[in-house]
Amino acid sequence: MMTKAKSIRAFIGAKDFEVSRNFYSELGFEETILSPNLSVFKVDGLVFYLQDAFIQDWIDNTMLFLEVEDVNQFWKSLLELNLTNKYKKVKLVPITEYDWGKECFIHDPSGILWHIGEFYR
Repeated sequence: MMTKAKSIRAFIGAKDFEVSRNFYSELGFEETILSPNLSVFKVDGLVFYLQDAFIQDWIDNTMLFLEVEDVNQFWKSLLELNLTNKYKKVKLVPITEYDWGKECFIHDPSGILWHIGEFYR
């Protein structure tokens, strides 16, 4: 690279922008509204943009991987939020262990798949 990279930020869509905004805020991300149809969400120096835009093929093929220090603690906290009762399209998939580490999954209100993982080092 010609200069030092500082971050990489994904843009994701939302079928129902308000529902998705509430969902990500409840997960613990801090929202900054940039325009009526675009917000930025931050946690621990990590950032992504949420757009009021929905294209089924795009949403169906969007996946994000969030590395956490302790996936067991994340899962416990996730269950305490009771998200599947609050958001009818949200799905949670329990932790699976692999030779590289372990992960659980969250499908957001639009169907975007989040991998939440912890690597063995």
